[in-house]
Amino acid sequence: MVDHIRMAVAGVGNNVSALLQGIEYYRPGPGDPSLVGVTHPELNGIRVEEIQCVAAFDVDPTKIGQPLTEAIHGSTNNFPQIVDLVGESVTVEQGILSDQIRPSGVEQVVQRLRDTEAEVLLLSLPTSRPAAALAYAEAALSAGVAVVNCSADPVAREPGLLRRFASASLPLLGDDLASQFGSSLIHRALLDLLARRGLQIDGTYQVNLGGNEDFRNLRDAGAPKLTSKLNVLSTVPGVASLSVIPSGGHVPFLMDRKVAHISIEGRGWAGSRVAVDVRLEVQDSSNAAGVIVDLVRIAADGRRRRVGGFLGAASTLLKSPPPAEDGWER
Repeated sequence: MVDHIRMAVAGVGNNVSALLQGIEYYRPGPGDPSLVGVTHPELNGIRVEEIQCVAAFDVDPTKIGQPLTEAIHGSTNNFPQIVDLVGESVTVEQGILSDQIRPSGVEQVVQRLRDTEAEVLLLSLPTSRPAAALAYAEAALSAGVAVVNCSADPVAREPGLLRRFASASLPLLGDDLASQFGSSLIHRALLDLLARRGLQIDGTYQVNLGGNEDFRNLRDAGAPKLTSKLNVLSTVPGVASLSVIPSGGHVPFLMDRKVAHISIEGRGWAGSRVAVDVRLEVQDSSNAAGVIVDLVRIAADGRRRRVGGFLGAASTLLKSPPPAEDGWER
């Protein structure tokens, strides 16, 4: 067994709730629970349950000062409770406000990361908070901590910042998760399949619906997410028309579930029509946590090996990794 990964989180939302509850769910006990749903039970010698949260930051007044065990179920969070967290003594602290970036606030984060000896800072912020995401990344760099950015806001795609992390031998992984089994993954696979089989793709679209806070936010600020999804889908050759709606609507009834509708129309032999329609329903935050658990372990292993910048092992787990140039692992 290796030393536990000491992880800090910025943003105590559904994804963090799903991640922390999942880590507890997979913790070995009498009978050793099944690892169904885990892509890599062990990654770089690190098991799922060997991740420990040592600090948490948020800007929601109802979460600040609360035990993390309670905050993950508070406010607008609606990921279901699947286990009780045990032995968790972290208190949620004031985070960095996106519209009030103060040096004193950033320095408080730096000091907390140092005091807790955090190894990885997980950025699980709402999309369209680029200033806050970059401020957290700067704090992590000052504290000597690796970063995993889950949001679609560009952090690892900032070339200067990525090179500075590389020079400091600190991993910087992002941006935007490719969900464990998500709509963009399936959409891209179907487009690739049709293209490989020689079909002409005349048009395709993807519409996503959900009931969590992320979907409510994307309804009003979905531009970075749209760009990220197009990064995945637009490289398929010969697609005449492509439309993606990251949040077709916030449907509270769905809670933390996501429903995606994917449609593809094309032509095959002698112009014969082909149509594919897919409906996907997933627990949205579980879909994220199943990837985050690998990214955190990749980042921690890189930091321990003193390999900085973007680590190639993370590229398939992200929708918008940085271009393969300066700052990538050598």
